[in-house]
Amino acid sequence: MTQHSLSLPTVALASKTLPDALPDEATCWQAVQRRDRSYNGRFWFSVRTTGVYCLPSCAARPPLRRNVDFHASPDAAEAAGFRACKRCKPRDWPNGSGADVGLSKPVALACKLFDSNNGDTPPSLAEVARKVGLTPGALSKRFIAELGVNPRDWLAARKRQRFRKALREGEAVADALYGAGYGSPSRVYETSDKALGMTPATYAKGGAGAHIDYTTVDSDYGRVLVAATQKGIAAVFLGDNDRALEKDLKHDFPAADITRNDDVLAPRVKGVLARLYGRKPSALDADDVPLDIVGTAFQWKVWKELTRIPPGETRTYGEIARRIGAPGSARAVGRACATNQAAGVIPCHRAVGSSGGLTGYRWGVARKERLLAAERLAEGRRRSST
Repeated sequence: MTQHSLSLPTVALASKTLPDALPDEATCWQAVQRRDRSYNGRFWFSVRTTGVYCLPSCAARPPLRRNVDFHASPDAAEAAGFRACKRCKPRDWPNGSGADVGLSKPVALACKLFDSNNGDTPPSLAEVARKVGLTPGALSKRFIAELGVNPRDWLAARKRQRFRKALREGEAVADALYGAGYGSPSRVYETSDKALGMTPATYAKGGAGAHIDYTTVDSDYGRVLVAATQKGIAAVFLGDNDRALEKDLKHDFPAADITRNDDVLAPRVKGVLARLYGRKPSALDADDVPLDIVGTAFQWKVWKELTRIPPGETRTYGEIARRIGAPGSARAVGRACATNQAAGVIPCHRAVGSSGGLTGYRWGVARKERLLAAERLAEGRRRSST
């Protein structure tokens, strides 16, 4: 478990010439329904209910159309908050490497140049920008628009990815950290929460031993499940019955040791409910609701911006994208909201469609409407009492 777990795989230049744009959505959907292998590499699709993205030919259970989005590259899907399917392994297409499908030529080339030293000191942003024919500022904007992160965060993610990969392949911790480009062991252990979400030794064993306590309580919005590690809240789910909520928790954390523990979580439940009822403003660093959730750098930017929206008010996905310095990434903002695991604490219910309509909410639009109404009521009472 980790508060900031960024993982952006290598973007390699493909040996195969690929289209610069997605097919239209109707064509993409038909290809998914047919599991058409000829469309592999022309687009990738994600399923918001599972948080996974796949190749068109994936043999997994067919999703519902309303839960599906289409992406021009694996990086675009991951920037939107989805993880690679373990069944069809979309990152392995073609020829065992992630293709640069959907990335502009300058960004794809910049990724290759940044990554060329493989652990040694990478070239500077200015040097890479000059080689790809852009200014450093323009290249940074391209990275944010196409990958959801700036070059610095992309490089940091690559370093962490090399470190994790080396551990998975059985290398000693010392060899793995120096090979990844870390200057000293202390740097890895100081940032192990960001690099791994656990100590290197635990990660090398596949993360066995992670423990999550959970409880369920009633609320004005149905049943609420609150789950937490020793570090903080790992999930807040809303639903109609405990069985479905518990199933969702086990689905999201299949390798964890999960135990019901009502007494331990009682104080944190109060903090969560206070935010659901609009009695307290959201804050990602609040003492009563410390978070231990997974998110990319882009997702964390979105989630932090959501907490800056006053209770009861809303912002469109496009407005949020502009406020975090990533105009044009409204759909990625929407995916970041859809992958939020801490309902109410991270107030994704304050994000709306371009028309202002209450479109899309993991826990149901009716709950979204009631959450906003409760916040407006609480704000009105607060103002009238001052």
